Amino acid sequence: QVQLVESGGGLVQAGGSLRLSCAASTSIFSIYNVGWYRQAPGKQRELVAGITSGGSTDYADSVKGRFAISRDNAKNTVYLRMDSLKPEDTAVYYCNARHPVFGYRDYWGQGTQVTVSS
Repeated sequence: QVQLVESGGGLVQAGGSLRLSCAASTSIFSIYNVGWYRQAPGKQRELVAGITSGGSTDYADSVKGRFAISRDNAKNTVYLRMDSLKPEDTAVYYCNARHPVFGYRDYWGQGTQVTVSS
C-alpha cells in the first residue's frame, strides 16, 4: 500500500511559479514510475509530466520548457516545478504512482488545486 499526499498548490498570477510535491508513505515508492496529472473543470484528466524509477522524464507538449519533474528517493518525494504559469494551467493536480510490473495496482493522491489568475 502506497499513500500519496500532494501539496504546494495555490493561487498565483500568470507568469508566476509553483512547486508541487508528492510525498509517499513508503520507500518502495522509489521503484514506481510517477506521473503528474491535472483535471480542469469539465475536462478529462490529462498527463502533464512523468518520471520513471530511473529518472527518465517526459512532458505534455503544452508544458514543455515550463514544467520540470524530479524525484528525491531519499525523501520518497516527487516534485513538479511549474514556471511561466498560464491561466490554462488552472486545474486540480494529481500524483499517480504506477508499479513497473504489469498487473499491480497504481495509486493516486487526493489532488492539489492550482489556480492561475490572468
